[in-house]
Amino acid sequence: MSNIIYIGYEFKVTPLQPGVEILIAELGYAGFESFVETEQGTTAYIQKEEWHANILDDIQILKSDEFEISYEFNEIEQTNWNAEWEKNFNPIVVDDVCAVRAPFHEKFDTEYDIVIEPKMSFGTGHHETTHMMIQHILKNDFSGKSVLDMGCGTGVLAILAEMKGAQPIDAVDYDNWCYLNSLENVERNNCEHITVIEGDASVLEGKNYDVIIANINRNILLQDMKTYVSCLNVNGTLFLSGFYNDDIPVIQEACEALQLKFQEKLERNNWVALKFIN
Repeated sequence: MSNIIYIGYEFKVTPLQPGVEILIAELGYAGFESFVETEQGTTAYIQKEEWHANILDDIQILKSDEFEISYEFNEIEQTNWNAEWEKNFNPIVVDDVCAVRAPFHEKFDTEYDIVIEPKMSFGTGHHETTHMMIQHILKNDFSGKSVLDMGCGTGVLAILAEMKGAQPIDAVDYDNWCYLNSLENVERNNCEHITVIEGDASVLEGKNYDVIIANINRNILLQDMKTYVSCLNVNGTLFLSGFYNDDIPVIQEACEALQLKFQEKLERNNWVALKFIN
């Protein structure tokens, strides 16, 4: 697969809150995939093939008199990505149990310590959806269970699943950046039971899992839900994120139509992560 090119928008927002929160929510609906909050606002990223000149026309907060928002945008060069992350990537600790940090950060005194070099891959733990998926993994038993991390990004969720005793694990992403970055991060964290696969839901044919983790966007989840469920073992668990609280009815309807039973919801800044069982 060819490398995917991204467009980066750097927004300056006044007042910062709730301006940034509203802006990120609206940009998410417009197709932006990832965000890095900055001292003056946020940087938002969208695939170049999903971008068009009028991409911001429906972003209502840009027309609001309550906020002053300016922005610049440019195509992201692969060679600049490491430098961008070193400027913007701060380590995080989830529930005082799991740290996610870059190689240039000092180690934390936590039960789980994950070291990643994000590059152009998304899923550092900073975004609400990844943060909540980490929480789900921490709260649930993964010992000896087969796992699929669908839309693996940096591989951080697959890596944590192995740290919690899961095996074997497939980490799948159609983005070549993510595929290569996940390979690096799996090796960096000395994982032995993770297979990284470049592809989409079509690579899942004939595979079965006890647990499926899918942190993607709403439309892809709805499109591929039948495939996920066909791969889920009896009494298996499906964790879903990458969408907003308002999207729950349509996601839940699709899951229940496939005989999945809703178990739990986590919510963070209007983003949600749901747990279903087969």
